[in-house]
Amino acid sequence: MSKHAVVIIDMLNDFIHPDGALTCPNGAAIVPAIQELIEFSHENDIQVIFVQEAHRQNDADFRVRPVHAIKGTWGSDFITELTPQPDKGDYIVQKRRHSAFSYTDMDLFLREEGIDTVVVTGVWTNVCVRSTASDAMYHTYKVKCISDCCASKDEEMHVSGLRDIGIFGEVLTLAEYKEVNAVVKG
Repeated sequence: MSKHAVVIIDMLNDFIHPDGALTCPNGAAIVPAIQELIEFSHENDIQVIFVQEAHRQNDADFRVRPVHAIKGTWGSDFITELTPQPDKGDYIVQKRRHSAFSYTDMDLFLREEGIDTVVVTGVWTNVCVRSTASDAMYHTYKVKCISDCCASKDEEMHVSGLRDIGIFGEVLTLAEYKEVNAVVKG
């Protein structure tokens, strides 16, 4: 039987709030769907992992992109609507690169928990979500992407990211994911 981890990528002030350094224009629109997915995951014993970009002050990433999500700042904080709930088992992975697997303990945590399927959500579909999905596949995890729980700058970038992920993973809607993964309680 498959064991999933729902991965919520970079739902942070610098990416979602209108005053953020790298605001994803469509990011706020996916918040209600991600909230629904988190609630579903908690109810169905699916691991939830929040990915938090948390750069050091002079990070190499700033050579190619604006300064953003510096560890310990407002920009790197989770938006208030999507705050990890450790009491429900939520786990936080901090990253400094696009992928949640790059120089983090993501793979170690997943293996320790016996997880074999990574379900990606969040922002930006064509950058951090795609990079995390690719690395999940490289680490031999099955990959699923919830299309209506991801966003990018515009529809073209979003669709491009989904198309790339669809080459090696399954792209489905939140309703489709819930239908297949609901645990029958009885």
